[in-house]
Amino acid sequence: MKLFSFFRQELAIDLGTANTLIMQDDQIVVDEPSIVAIDRKTNQTIAVGRRAMQMHEKTHDNIKTVRPLKDGVIADFQAAENMIEGFINMIDGRRRFFSHMKMVICIPSGITEVEKRAVFDSADHVDSKETYLIHEPMAAALGIGLDVEEPEGNMIIDIGGGTTEIAVIALSGIVCDQSIRIAGDEFTSDIVSYMKRQHNILIGERTAEQIKIHVGSALHELEEDAPEDYAVNGRDLMTGIPKQIKVGYREIAHALDKSISKIEDAVLKALESTPPELAADIFRRGLYLTGGGALLRGLDKRISLKTKLPVQVANDPLRAVVKGTGIALKNTDRFSFLIDRKSV
Repeated sequence: MKLFSFFRQELAIDLGTANTLIMQDDQIVVDEPSIVAIDRKTNQTIAVGRRAMQMHEKTHDNIKTVRPLKDGVIADFQAAENMIEGFINMIDGRRRFFSHMKMVICIPSGITEVEKRAVFDSADHVDSKETYLIHEPMAAALGIGLDVEEPEGNMIIDIGGGTTEIAVIALSGIVCDQSIRIAGDEFTSDIVSYMKRQHNILIGERTAEQIKIHVGSALHELEEDAPEDYAVNGRDLMTGIPKQIKVGYREIAHALDKSISKIEDAVLKALESTPPELAADIFRRGLYLTGGGALLRGLDKRISLKTKLPVQVANDPLRAVVKGTGIALKNTDRFSFLIDRKSV
């Protein structure tokens, strides 16, 4: 048995719009931004992940940076393949002579059959012999330690980079779900637009991401741990000269207001379509918040005020999905909710 496992490689992949995480042997071996740098002349991939992110929005004409995933699904097939291959090559001690690679890849719940096929095809191109797909909310539920096989209702809100997945889970299945393409990336573009409109200053995606991390807030008034104002560098649209301004969390809360309201509406919509017995379970247990968006200050309180239900943020919201995908990888024969090529 040990000899057989020596010729196998098993990977759990959370293929995210913003970040890709890969788990092998219960260890997270890759945690990198989902981005590729390509040489325009030769069409060769120069860098993937963090190295490519350092080049993002700073390139000259011969280099372009591509984010292969948009709204949680593959938008650029070739770049996605190169990125996955680059990440697999990053894994330390990768056995180059193994004969059997098995993967479980995480996908949004609102994905189409064509988009599923694109994920399978990408896995085939990196020599995966056995590929399974798992829906993000299900992976998140496993990752935060919920027993998804029980006849009990649990509601998961997974706010990623490209999509927000809201699902009620019971008996190893998704009973009702809402998948909206408003998440971390939308928050970032809201901040870029706000800075342009309000302060006449042009900032890039990376700067907007830093603003979101340092002073991002879902509430206009934070009772505790209010962050200090953050200095933002950008280009003045009037003069064209670089300048610096300071922004506070209240301004950013105002900038993110509309997008967060849309997430709240989607949560209410999912609650409306929940069967009454499962709704009773959710009332007792509350809602579970995972994904990078769960780290936004005051978001749990804001959703709790809107729904009048308790909201719990997962211990490690960024890694909940990949941990759940890792659990699914070990139990591919047991979990009926995994999608393989035969069922597509």
